[in-house]
Amino acid sequence: MRVAMFGYQTWGHRTLKALLDSRHEVVLVVTHPKSEHVYERIWGDSVADLAEEHGVPVLLRNRPDDEELLATLKEAAPDLIVANNWRTWLPPEVYDLPPHGTLNVHDSLLPAYAGFSPIIWALLNGESEVGVTAHKMNPELDAGDVLLRSAVTVGPRDTATDLFHRTVDLIEPLVTESLELIDSGEARWTPQDRSRASFFHKRSLEDSRIDFTWPAEDLDRLVRAQSDPYPNAYCYHGDKRLRIVQAQVSEAHYGGTPGRIFIPEGDGVVIVAGPEARRGRSRGLVIQRLRTEDDRELSAKEYFRTMGGYLTSHPVTGR
Repeated sequence: MRVAMFGYQTWGHRTLKALLDSRHEVVLVVTHPKSEHVYERIWGDSVADLAEEHGVPVLLRNRPDDEELLATLKEAAPDLIVANNWRTWLPPEVYDLPPHGTLNVHDSLLPAYAGFSPIIWALLNGESEVGVTAHKMNPELDAGDVLLRSAVTVGPRDTATDLFHRTVDLIEPLVTESLELIDSGEARWTPQDRSRASFFHKRSLEDSRIDFTWPAEDLDRLVRAQSDPYPNAYCYHGDKRLRIVQAQVSEAHYGGTPGRIFIPEGDGVVIVAGPEARRGRSRGLVIQRLRTEDDRELSAKEYFRTMGGYLTSHPVTGR
């Protein structure tokens, strides 16, 4: 088959690698220009560079809706388009152009976690599995009929970084198998159960802000979901921002006001947490490692030399 590819960052790079390693001909690659968005600088393997290394024509676009792109795509005459991490809507004149349509590869187990940052959202929500899905593109984002899914288990201390590496390794075999099923005429497309669908927005720095009224279990997952190189979960000690690098749920139950810097436990310091903290039935968040505003990484015991005071969601001046 003649295959065109739309994609970006490491997800697109792995997809293009699978296409280049296949027996099919890659006739055109469309990718985004480099971005300074905090989440788009992460996992930034260049789709454009890989295509150019293999002599594949490349178009750089923020949006795929101009006449030059459509004319170039028609001239390339692909039998199939494969997309992964294309960041804007593809119009029907693009995704319906090839005889086999467009195969989109999405890094969640659709129909759940359509949209953006699915691994982070899934980890935050305590899902037991994450994965990737190959589906046919249609007018609704990430809603088309499914061809293949591939999953990995979420471990009890996994970070978003761990899950990124494990799920991105699923892309190449998934793409390879999907191409063979489509080319052989053996593809079987399964409609998504839309009653189980969920759609998530892009994450921003605001989504990493710690609210100590959350249960400690949720805060622990937030810290692991915002693991390096993602922007870390953060809070404030007075007017100073602290980024939380490592934390876990306390062994004991602690009572009081959420955010109170309470007591050492193990290799960290307990922060009172949870909506029912005042009843003494909640576990706290044990902060183990943090970063200060000048980017120094310290153990919590190094930073919190005395107990007392509060960590807050927003800066507090005049302390």
